[in-house]
Amino acid sequence: MAQQYIYEMDVLRRLNVRVSGAPKAQPIVFAHGFGCDQNMWRFVAPHFEQSYKVVLFDLAGAGAADPAAYEPDKYSRLDGYADDILEICARLELSDVIFVGHSVSAMTGVLASLRVPGLFAHLVLIGPSPCYINGEGYFGGFDESDIAELLDSLDSNYLGWSAAMAPAIMGNPDRPQLGQELTESFCRTDPEIARRFARVTFLSDNRGDLSKVSTPTLILQCRNDAIAPVQVGQYVQQAIPNSSLTLLDATGHCPHLSSPEETIEAIDAYLTAHTQS
Repeated sequence: MAQQYIYEMDVLRRLNVRVSGAPKAQPIVFAHGFGCDQNMWRFVAPHFEQSYKVVLFDLAGAGAADPAAYEPDKYSRLDGYADDILEICARLELSDVIFVGHSVSAMTGVLASLRVPGLFAHLVLIGPSPCYINGEGYFGGFDESDIAELLDSLDSNYLGWSAAMAPAIMGNPDRPQLGQELTESFCRTDPEIARRFARVTFLSDNRGDLSKVSTPTLILQCRNDAIAPVQVGQYVQQAIPNSSLTLLDATGHCPHLSSPEETIEAIDAYLTAHTQS
């Protein structure tokens, strides 16, 4: 019965989809990162409402998404989240979509673009990482032992992990309120779902998918990011054909919160340059 309920439930309700802006304009879809929800876009998304149809949603298991709709098997891989993006686009009959994905949602956008070629006009990837673990000839920012320790800490004490990790992820220690907001967001997430999603996030390896991307892509990378170092952004740019990299002066992993004006300016500049006739 529960499974039937999930499949019959409309995706707009299931994932708390919110649509605003110009109804007939080109759509721009914003997807948040681990431990967050659509509220994290509140300083950026409104800027685009005058010229675009703005679509916000909560990832399964996050924010106001229906808790009953979280399926452990489906979301054991990033493909499950990519399926949700495609379902939202189909339900809203979107085309020529601009997709803006932060952190792990950057890779779900990549996967969605491969699944339905031609659906997306542009990808904007903020702080993307196709693989967090260092390998031969690849720098992801973490040794395998680092990730194992991170996941063990999350398993043993999720609230303590959140209090320690969120400020480090956010950066900007001179503005502790930003780290506090991210900590509170982490703590609102169901610990069991957070544990599952953390494993999907930090253990996935999507390096092999990047060269297959045909959608024009902008990578936005902060100059000082403890989660996705500049070298990772450079790797993504070199791997994705028809892509460009913009280094932001912002620090931390969440420039849409810490430096929304710079984030908006970079996205605007890219879209303007790529929509001129």
